Amino acid sequence: MKTKTGLSTQCVHSGEFHGSEGSPHTPIFNSTTFQFSSTKALLDVVEGRKQGNLYTRYGMNPTIRSLETKLAEIEKAESAMAFCSGMAAESAFILAHCRKGILCIGDAYGGTMEFLGQQLKSLNIPAFFLLNTEIDKLPSLLSRKIDVVFFETPTNPKLEIFDIKAISKIAHKHRAVVCVDNTFATPVNQNPLLLGADVVVHSATKYLGGHSDITAGALMGSKKILEPVLSWRKNLGQMIAPEVASLLMRSIRSLSLRVNRQNESALKIAEWLNKHPKIKIVYYPGLPNYPYHKLARKQMAGFGGMLTIEVNKDAKSTVKFVDRLKLFKIAPSLGGPESLVTQPVTTTHHGLSARELKRRGITGSMVRFSIGFEDTKDLIADLEQALSKI
Repeated sequence: MKTKTGLSTQCVHSGEFHGSEGSPHTPIFNSTTFQFSSTKALLDVVEGRKQGNLYTRYGMNPTIRSLETKLAEIEKAESAMAFCSGMAAESAFILAHCRKGILCIGDAYGGTMEFLGQQLKSLNIPAFFLLNTEIDKLPSLLSRKIDVVFFETPTNPKLEIFDIKAISKIAHKHRAVVCVDNTFATPVNQNPLLLGADVVVHSATKYLGGHSDITAGALMGSKKILEPVLSWRKNLGQMIAPEVASLLMRSIRSLSLRVNRQNESALKIAEWLNKHPKIKIVYYPGLPNYPYHKLARKQMAGFGGMLTIEVNKDAKSTVKFVDRLKLFKIAPSLGGPESLVTQPVTTTHHGLSARELKRRGITGSMVRFSIGFEDTKDLIADLEQALSKI
């Protein structure tokens, strides 16, 4: 969807329904059902002749509609759907569009890997996995008439960058739908739909929510692609609550300010870590020596607030480092105002076998950070004091 206003303006104003009392923001309509003046008026909405509000679980609620308009605008999409979680959004989309199979490229969130590798298998829907080093196998796998190509960029946890435009071009030649998880990047740093992807998925719990106080998800894309997902969302009961939708709209209004601050701070911290003798590797797209830096500069406006390191020590020493941090709180998730630290082997990728962890290069010395709003110098000081003790 092309708009004349900038992203920050869209974050504040898009989709807002001001009501009759002069509120600058959409009111919370926490009604489960909506009444009609006549049977004809009811049927006009039920049968699609007129847009209206009917039943909140169906998404036919003014607060949810306002949120979805805002979500579509910020990802430059024709349409959007809100969900109760990111996994709800992913699973509904995959169940609606996958029959012959799905191909996942690169690393992904642990819950996604479990859903693709276990739940889909029980439904006899094949899932295929390619590492970043195996991208040359993409055309041959797609010749199996796979329905969906799915990938994160940047990935979790190693922040690998995939060429959205190139992958989409290959996938479309084989009539596959391309779904990009844009959670780490956010619409501030990247718009996959403008680069050729068909649909974008977000765990809105993270940067879109931005305050560590809501759980939500979103899909953005064309009406044609999202239409088959509606009945899955409705009948699986995956609808976002109006109160949560309102909180998510609150958060999106400050999205540009928050993410740009996190971009700036994460880059400075990554540069500092990159020079530290006790750090083996810094995974951050903004570093010139990072293998994906050139591609990141090409398709991203900023490099994000996530960074991952490998400590130049064993797993036991890495645990000591993490445990000695003070400002960084040990917790999964990301994107909030507080800086968080986690080891992928203990949280996001804990369920993977030792063999799979090794295949993907996820080690016990790996540490992932979500950079918050604290003063950058204070975060660096915290890292320094913890590193000095190992």
